[in-house]
Amino acid sequence: METKSNVVMDKIGLIATKMGQQIHLRTLRDAFATFMPFMMLAGFVTLINSVILDPTGFMNHVISSSTLTTLQEIGTSIANGTLTITTLLITAAVAYHMSMNRDFDNPIAAVLTAISTFIVLTPLKTMFTPESAKKAIEVTGVLPTSSTGASGMFVGIFVGLLATELFIKLSKNKKLQVHLSGNIPPAVMNSFNVMIPIMMTVVAFSIGSFLIIHLVGLNVNELITKVITAPLSNITTSLPGFLLLTSIANLFFGFGIHQAVISGSLLDPFLLQNMQENMTAYANHQQIPHIINMAFKDSFAVMGGSGNTIALLLAIFLFSRRKDYKDIAKLSLTPALFNISEPIIFGLPIVFNFSLIIPFVLAPIFSLTTAYFATAAGLINHVVVQVPWTTPPVISGFLATGGDWRAAVLQIAIIIVSIFIYLPFLKVDERVAANLQK
Repeated sequence: METKSNVVMDKIGLIATKMGQQIHLRTLRDAFATFMPFMMLAGFVTLINSVILDPTGFMNHVISSSTLTTLQEIGTSIANGTLTITTLLITAAVAYHMSMNRDFDNPIAAVLTAISTFIVLTPLKTMFTPESAKKAIEVTGVLPTSSTGASGMFVGIFVGLLATELFIKLSKNKKLQVHLSGNIPPAVMNSFNVMIPIMMTVVAFSIGSFLIIHLVGLNVNELITKVITAPLSNITTSLPGFLLLTSIANLFFGFGIHQAVISGSLLDPFLLQNMQENMTAYANHQQIPHIINMAFKDSFAVMGGSGNTIALLLAIFLFSRRKDYKDIAKLSLTPALFNISEPIIFGLPIVFNFSLIIPFVLAPIFSLTTAYFATAAGLINHVVVQVPWTTPPVISGFLATGGDWRAAVLQIAIIIVSIFIYLPFLKVDERVAANLQK
């Protein structure tokens, strides 16, 4: 029986390792990690503008409405430099990390090529209804925010991956390099070496875009949204699909492979898109479209770190009689307050420990399901602010929901129940550890 278990663990670990090493998944994971500070900044200014500086809010009794409205311009400009250009930032980040993962020595050229290619694929026009008009008119020569914001994110991913791959492949062809003689500055030499590959990449995507528009009747953004983004989003951000991917990610972590292998590449792009749409709707006082998003996962499935391990630590402090477990828990407590779970995961350990892997997967399923139906029933506000993932539990729920104290109470209730999810498995693990020491 033990041999079969080892075989299963080895196979799962092998699959997880291969996924973690897959270059495109690794590129997406790294790119979204690079992009996250911009997302958090946008979350903070959205919270400040919509709660603290709201002209009709509590600050109206201290500062005049006109002054509050004027101060909101600071946050609006920051939102324009983060939320509004999400796709441009993602395109650049994906191109850069693809270059790094391919060991390409001119990453700035790849980034510029990807951004140029993205603009080539984006129709520079939008529909606009003048204030006194009844019918919308087409305005040309503008870069629509519908393409540069969250809704165009997957075009940015597509361009960042494919255009960079093509550009790097062409750049490595010696026949396409322009060789100059003489004392030429390195920057000029590098520029000439990639001149033809840049031209060929941009022209290739331009021709492809032209053919798609005239043969299919849709631009690239519309085609990707219709064929790829919408179906995948319906799967990954539905409750069953979300729980499945989150559970697989935590299961992988139980075998020593960080959960970002799954969530960072397969789940986070959709969660971030939902998060941005929620923040935009919240800032504009519109109906919030999504329950499941990035901060929803961080607030309810990463309390104390992956697996909601703050509950395991509390279970150890309250019910464990083993000094070594309590010593590890004491060392792990401070990182856990900031949602860093590696000390307890690798120190207790949870990895390769079936007794604790099971509740490590089950606890987030319970918490996410509870939070989902609590939001759907209106018991707590929707998650509308992207707070840093290191924000301590209870505080994170309050901030992420725009200051809803009920979300903080729900987090406390979930942690209490999760203690008793972990408890029976902790007792089993303690008995196993005691038997091994005999």
